[in-house]
Amino acid sequence: MRLHTLELRNYRNCLNLTLDFNSEKVLILGKNAQGKTNILESIYFISTLKSPRITNNSELINFGEDTVQISADIIKSETDINLNFSYNKEKQRVLKLNGVKTTPKNFKSVLKTVLFSSEDLMLLRGNPSDRRNWLDNAISQIYPAYDERLSKYDKIRIQKNNCLKEYLKTGSLNEDLLDVYNEQFAITGSNILYLRLKYLNEIEKYAEQKHRVISESETLGINYEGSFEISPNMELNDIAQKFKEALNERKYEEMRRGQACIGPHRDDILFSINGEDATKFASQGQQRTVVLALKLSELDIITSKTGEEPVLLLDDVLAELDDIRQNYLLKSINTGTQTIITSVDTLLFEKEFLDGVKIYKIENGNLIS
Repeated sequence: MRLHTLELRNYRNCLNLTLDFNSEKVLILGKNAQGKTNILESIYFISTLKSPRITNNSELINFGEDTVQISADIIKSETDINLNFSYNKEKQRVLKLNGVKTTPKNFKSVLKTVLFSSEDLMLLRGNPSDRRNWLDNAISQIYPAYDERLSKYDKIRIQKNNCLKEYLKTGSLNEDLLDVYNEQFAITGSNILYLRLKYLNEIEKYAEQKHRVISESETLGINYEGSFEISPNMELNDIAQKFKEALNERKYEEMRRGQACIGPHRDDILFSINGEDATKFASQGQQRTVVLALKLSELDIITSKTGEEPVLLLDDVLAELDDIRQNYLLKSINTGTQTIITSVDTLLFEKEFLDGVKIYKIENGNLIS
């Protein structure tokens, strides 16, 4: 899988930018706030229809303009594919696959990417929501319909919360309606939990091995901390049954608090090193080793599931890693994996790595010679 060309129109500070990515390694150089990250964000966006930085797509539109457009030519399984995304201030979105309007699910099934940014290095010390977002985004790359399940679950959760808040306000509870919401909540939530557990089981196998190589001796563990008791290898029906039992047990707590107290939206992912909680006791270097192992493992999982090498996006991450981790990252990238890297300069790269690299320099959203 290769990204061949990228065209940005009114995308943040990139008003009219066309880039040729017909190379295995591409390096985008520039000072801070010149547009390097915007380019990588746009590639990730056209892969997932999500930005790692914002939730309102209107913020992608350059100030003073009405419409943003991203167009990408991709080579996948020796087939040329064009993706085109446009969005305007009236919140009208158009997705086209080879010039024909298509669904978000079909659109997201084309280009697979793994984004590794300096912000990812704070994954272990961040909030549970940060870790849930990491996990959900990773799963979405191999199960394009997963986002729809998350959206459906969130809508049910909001409806259920409104029902519970109405009880707090009036003292009257529509129990039949709450039972309906809980039934839907358990079914949809169980599907999410099943895929989360399945993915963590898979990535732990890859990440543990990579982590051991980097650290030389330490053992990485990954555990899912649910808001009710579940185990890693549970079947879908068993998860649903446990979910329903937990909802019944905590029904009055939810009524008292006016909100859903259990479910995937309340869960966390725990990382350990040699059995010790990495979020509390790991050094900064150890935390970065964990995240590096996770990101490289995402590449392996996508390749094994799809048969195609995803595009690796490295956004200013090398400057945050020491020499050992820098070298491991660059040497671990498989031959054939297209890698697009942003950096302030070329000082972090060995001469051998720079051989054959296509280099762009960007300033204020424009290419400079």
